[in-house]
Amino acid sequence: MTHKKSRSGLLLGSFFCAFLINLLIADYAFPQTAFYEGKTIKVIAAPSPGGLGDRRIRAVIPFLKKYIPGEPYIVIEYMPGAGGQKAANYVHRTARPDGLTIGFWDSGTVPAAVLGQPGVAYDIHEVIFLGAHQSGRPSVFLTRKELGLDSLEKLRAVSGLRIGAQAVGHGSYYLARIFAYLFGLREPRWVTGYSGPESDVAIVSGEIDARAVAIYGMVAARPDWVEKGLMHFHAVFEVPRGRGHPHPRFAQLPDYSNFAKSDRERKLIELYRGTQSVSHPIVLPPGTPKERVQILQEAVRKAFEDPQFYKEYEKLAGEEPRPLTPDAIERQIKDMSAEPEIVDFLKRIGGPDALPPRR
Repeated sequence: MTHKKSRSGLLLGSFFCAFLINLLIADYAFPQTAFYEGKTIKVIAAPSPGGLGDRRIRAVIPFLKKYIPGEPYIVIEYMPGAGGQKAANYVHRTARPDGLTIGFWDSGTVPAAVLGQPGVAYDIHEVIFLGAHQSGRPSVFLTRKELGLDSLEKLRAVSGLRIGAQAVGHGSYYLARIFAYLFGLREPRWVTGYSGPESDVAIVSGEIDARAVAIYGMVAARPDWVEKGLMHFHAVFEVPRGRGHPHPRFAQLPDYSNFAKSDRERKLIELYRGTQSVSHPIVLPPGTPKERVQILQEAVRKAFEDPQFYKEYEKLAGEEPRPLTPDAIERQIKDMSAEPEIVDFLKRIGGPDALPPRR
């Protein structure tokens, strides 16, 4: 009889403990669901609508919504401008830190902060990172076919190429400027102010002569440029180096690093590769409550682990995602500031003035 009572007491104790644990779990989960349920999250998008950057964001959002407890509504507000700085400044300085505003940075935003460019009103070390959906992509420098620049020798001989880019400080601008410097283009002219789709139209119509563009997005959005030979391709910029190319047309092209003539120039290339490895982070305003940061970081982590996410991202963006964790982003940003002299060198290359003379 004593044995039965003891066993019964143990069972009752176990049931009571299980009840308390479930109650605590439910009590923790309910506030998460209760906060976001019925709410609207505003995504501040640095890219212009319709381009590759926009398609990447649209690939992420359904999975973000899926994994945020309460499945809030998510709307996009586009804020292109100043190479991504307009959107970054807004999220960092103006948006309410309540967990209901999320920023999707553009490719020039991290380099601008690391290099201390004018107009940067956000502190890269105060940014709350949720992760990054893209951490590397190959790009190519190209010219329109009508110019007849079908070799590096002809490209080197021509003068006054009109090179288009979204804005000073944008990734497309950096990539074109670095190539122009390393290759030694003669008196290039810089034409900025385009969105990605507008740049496509401008080069087809002859408004500009050349540009740097992400290979994956171009192959997806403008396959005729490759398949029908409508552009001449000259050099690639791999991020990271050695990952390979999404199309055999680019396999034999030289990498930018082939044109480097000194250790200083090689370090320049590697520094910019580093900035592009964290080129598309997802961020929150400083001061966002810790519990909401954790909820959203966990939602991003789950989204990036979802096999369906990879399929949808590749279908929409024409490239595979390469996610990064918040910790990995912070480590890479810290590494970028290791050599101030090279940081200053890259700053001059990516600035609005004429390219510096080559040493």
